[in-house]
Order: sequence, then C-alpha cells, then structure tokens
Amino acid sequence: MKSTLPRGPRYIVQGGAVLRGDVPISGAKNHALAAMCASLLTEDEVILNNVPEISDARSLAQLLTNLGAGVEWTAPNTLRLVGGTVGKVETPSELITENRASFQVMGPLLARLGRASSVPPGGDVIGQRPLDVHLGGFHYMGASIRREGERYVVEAPEGGLRGARLFMDYPSVSGTQNVVMAAALARGHSTIVNAATEPEVQHLCHMLNAMGGHIEGIGTQMLEVDGVERLHGATIDIMPDRIEAGTFAVAAAMTAGDVRLNGAPVEVMDALWAKLRDAGATVTIEGPACARIASDGHLRGVNFQALPYPGLATDLHAPLAAMLTQAHGVSIIHERVFDNRMLYVGELRKMGAEIVSTGSSAIVVGKAQLNGAHVRALDVRAGAAVLLAALVAHGETTIDDVSHLDRGYEKLAEKLRGLGTAIERQ
Repeated sequence: MKSTLPRGPRYIVQGGAVLRGDVPISGAKNHALAAMCASLLTEDEVILNNVPEISDARSLAQLLTNLGAGVEWTAPNTLRLVGGTVGKVETPSELITENRASFQVMGPLLARLGRASSVPPGGDVIGQRPLDVHLGGFHYMGASIRREGERYVVEAPEGGLRGARLFMDYPSVSGTQNVVMAAALARGHSTIVNAATEPEVQHLCHMLNAMGGHIEGIGTQMLEVDGVERLHGATIDIMPDRIEAGTFAVAAAMTAGDVRLNGAPVEVMDALWAKLRDAGATVTIEGPACARIASDGHLRGVNFQALPYPGLATDLHAPLAAMLTQAHGVSIIHERVFDNRMLYVGELRKMGAEIVSTGSSAIVVGKAQLNGAHVRALDVRAGAAVLLAALVAHGETTIDDVSHLDRGYEKLAEKLRGLGTAIERQ
C-alpha cells in the first residue's frame, strides 16, 4: 500500500531553468553555529553579524535559551548572545537530536562550568561521525566521561580542565572546534595535533582570540592554545558560506547560466574553481568577494575526491555529482570524508541519471536525459543535488522533505527565483 504519511514541506520545480543574474551569499552555517556555542565561554555580550537565518541556527538559539543564555535577534542576521545567565549543563534531548552542531555546547559548558551532559547529536545521516574525537580531547584535558543511559556526562577535574598535548584520530571540523573551545579556558598549554584546517575552524579560532584567547598555528594541523582565566565579549562577523556559494556556482555551470556570486569567499574555494574549469565552465574572479560563473552548457566529465580542506569540500560532493550527470563522458567520484555520502544516488536515478555507487565511490555517465520525478531531500546536500537536477530536468519535479534544505540554505527558493527558476514551496 502506498504511504500517505506527510513528508513535511516540499518544492515544486519546473525544469529547463537557465540561471542568470546576481545572488547574495549568506553567512557560513558551520562558522555561525560554532560561534553561537562559543558565546557560552563568557559572561559578557557577544554580537554575531551575518548569521544565516536557517533552521539549524534557530534550533541552536532555542537550545542556548534553554540553557539560560540570553538570545535575541536584534536585526536581520544579527544575534545578541549573553552567556552570563547560563546555569544548566544538561542539554534537552529533543533539541540536541535536531542538530549535530548542538553537541558543540559541551566544550564551552565543560570549560566554564565544569560539567556538561548531552545525548548523542542528530543532523544528517551521512556517516558514523563518531564522538570519540570530541570526548577524547576532553579526556586528554583531564575530564572524566561516563554514560548515564543515553547521555554522555563529562566532568572536569578539581580546579578545571588542564592543558595537554592531544592527538585527534582524524581532522574533524566539529571535533576540532569543540576541543579548541574547551582548551581556551583550560589551565596551561594545549597542543592539538591533526587539527582540522577548514576556514570555519580558522575563523572560530580568530573569534576566540578576539575574546581574549591565545591561539597560534591557526590554519595548520598543529594548534597551540594557551588557556586563559576568562574570555570577554566581542563583535564578530560570520564568514560567507563557501558551500552555498559553491552550490550556486555548480547550478550556474550545469544550467548553461551566468551567475555572479556576491560576497563569496573566493580565496578559500580554489578546489571548486579548478574542477569547474576542468569541466568547461568559465570562472572569473572579479574581486576578493565576488566570482562570476558561466557556461555554454557543453560540460565534460571530470574526476574528483572529496577531502579535508584545502581539498574539495565533502559538502559539495552531491551537488557536483548532479552537475556531472549533464557532462559528457564518465566521471569518477571518491568520498574520503564521510562513509554515507551517497544518499543522493538513488534519488538522481529516479530522474534518469546514469550513476552507480560502489562503497565510497560513485561513477557518473553523462550526458543523461533527466526527467521530472517525485524525489526526496534525504539530507542537506543530497537535497541540493536533487534540486539542481530538477533545474535541468524535463518537466516538473516534486521534492519532499525540503526541511533538510532549510537547515543549510537561507532563502533558497527566493534566491533561485531571483535567478530565473520557477520554484514553489508547498
């Protein structure tokens, strides 16, 4: 029997779009969420500008409020956060399971209040993403860790966390962010070996320094952190979202469009620019925060690997796979970051894509004739892939579960309509 269960909001997309025009790039999700958590490290006021108004930011704001923080949207995309009233250290399960970044309150709570408790986080089902990197870092700094039912309970030793030399099993972005926030208030010196170097990690470290922290080695895999007794407030500008910028760049290339990305972090997107040029698109850097992507529609297949920064971002894997269905020839994709990034494959095949996945790799044969279909956004980036495929498909595509897209893209339908896409939300 066909299921009649509701699938939440949906997009109805008319195919045959050619994207043209200018699009503003919003603040980076992965920087904004970590910066919101970092506000818990101080009793003072923290102002965050350029925060994307996405569902992940709203749910994290609700979580911080639940912990006792003052949280106020003082203007569009501006958050005022005051952590001085925080007293709770047990996060509510229903909010943690909505948003993986919410686990990043653990480091600040542990460092400042000496204790933190949380269930495992939710978010996209794109791989195991174990918490060992987070918890292992806390353990190195002297914290005790135990399970109480579903919850992790982490407690600092008497006198607070101690600086330590710690090794991360893999360069996890969220793990590095969580651990460096804890180390910022630990007693003594910490060296974080095999730290993530992503721009969002770098910007968080610069934020901590602006709050009075002492972090060196920013942008390298060896972060040196001198713990301080207290951090103070600051006003921080959230960096532009390189993944949103990349998604619109890919959309321009695959629709034979011509799109200017205003406010894009062009200096940290070299891997994507290289692959778009290899595929036959024209990439013109028009300034430090502006890039223009154009294509005549005659794309060719390329191979790529999703790797930690400065490699090609794993969050652009699925959108690029959608583009490669419209490129002539065979393309081979290797995923080197997450072990379940291939959720988009089955949905694209419903639309006529010739694509198969073999473990952590995918093979795409183009150019495929895509047709409108009824598909689902199975996670944020898989949702972006089917949406991009819908732009070039013949006929109408219905995309269910677009609440996943709401987690990572601000005003997505509105921005696409501004570039000439016929898209409605129901």
